[in-house]
Amino acid sequence: MGIKKLGILGGMGPYATLVFFDQLIQQTKAQKDQEHIDTIILNHATIPDRTETILNNNGEVFLEAIKKDLAIFEAADVSNIAIPCNTSHYYFKEIQEMTEINIINMIEETMKSVTDKFGENAKIALMSTSGTIHSKIFEIEAQIHGNVEIYVPEQQIQEKIMEIIYQIKGYIPVNIEIIENLITYFVEQKKCDGVILGCTELSTINLNKKVQQYCVDSLDSLVKSSILLSGKEIKIKQPLLGKVSV
Repeated sequence: MGIKKLGILGGMGPYATLVFFDQLIQQTKAQKDQEHIDTIILNHATIPDRTETILNNNGEVFLEAIKKDLAIFEAADVSNIAIPCNTSHYYFKEIQEMTEINIINMIEETMKSVTDKFGENAKIALMSTSGTIHSKIFEIEAQIHGNVEIYVPEQQIQEKIMEIIYQIKGYIPVNIEIIENLITYFVEQKKCDGVILGCTELSTINLNKKVQQYCVDSLDSLVKSSILLSGKEIKIKQPLLGKVSV
């Protein structure tokens, strides 16, 4: 595979985009600048909120907002596009139909990571936005990858997860212990084999090693796929430079 240019359709949210690029750099096997991936980043922060778009059935507004972004990537001659936002993948088919550039399917790559880590018959809790929950994109992909059962949190817990996600988006300090306790709850009380961090805001949290062993990070799955599709090798994952603190 030759070396290929990568496009990043970011801004959903901006901090998650920064963390994605940080990990792209840190996980690419490179000894000098010239060995890294040529990357075009569009931090399109004014893209409509994805959860609201799905719940209000306003997909055409979202798709219209990114039309020019895709044209920029085409003019820049990128080979693959990464979109570090799980919820936006509800519109994956429509986005792919708008361009001949390959869109990396974040949900598909995450489910590959799930089956690699926990097997095809695992029970996996999903921590994500309510838009992603409503879209059922992980449940649909799970059926393609074995017989993975996706456990969706009860409403009260889902509301707490959404609160945490929007705190991170607003750069409001979060209590990381609450997130770690939720992961432990899913594993110990709901008998889940693991947990999908299915929102890129959750990917910015510095979880302790004990709970990390139960997690599959969707952003990390996208990073690794982006590196390989760009014709590069992956090196051992490094700690995030821009981690959220308590």
